[in-house]
Amino acid sequence: MPKPNLARITDKLVRAQSACLHASDAIPPDLWRCRPSRGGWSSAEVVAHLCQIERAVTGAADRIIRHSPKPIPFLKRFHLPLRIVEARLLRRQTPVPLDLELLDSKEAMLADLRSVRERTFAFLEETSSRDLSPYFWLHPFIGMLNTYRWFEFVAAHQARHTKQMLQISHGLPKDVVSSQK
Repeated sequence: MPKPNLARITDKLVRAQSACLHASDAIPPDLWRCRPSRGGWSSAEVVAHLCQIERAVTGAADRIIRHSPKPIPFLKRFHLPLRIVEARLLRRQTPVPLDLELLDSKEAMLADLRSVRERTFAFLEETSSRDLSPYFWLHPFIGMLNTYRWFEFVAAHQARHTKQMLQISHGLPKDVVSSQK
């Protein structure tokens, strides 16, 4: 398997982050932690989740590449297409509990989101001379992904939740329920 194009992966991450930040512009700071009346997460909870997942992926990649890659049989390397993640056709409950300690003001949380992405870019830059494609680990819903696919997943995951944030922004002028502590 040839080493993936890091510029393409970085571009996906940049576009996903830009779209997410643009979607967050539609959420007034005073409604940042308000949930739509029909249920679901607030924008603050979405951003906290994005930060948690991206930190977890970057941290797992950093730990895994410190060792020799484990051989993964060819047939176990198959996974669902990442387009399914982005499309938001299948709704899944996250297996990672939301860390409520991450909930903060809109400004602070968006700064954290940017910081997490900068760490991801730093990791990709630090490892750019290595081929990380032999390093795999299991995604709980879509299957076995190699390191590069995991970073493509981060972009698709953020695009998925950007759609959610847009839905939140459309529902906010109506009745809202506060998710504040």
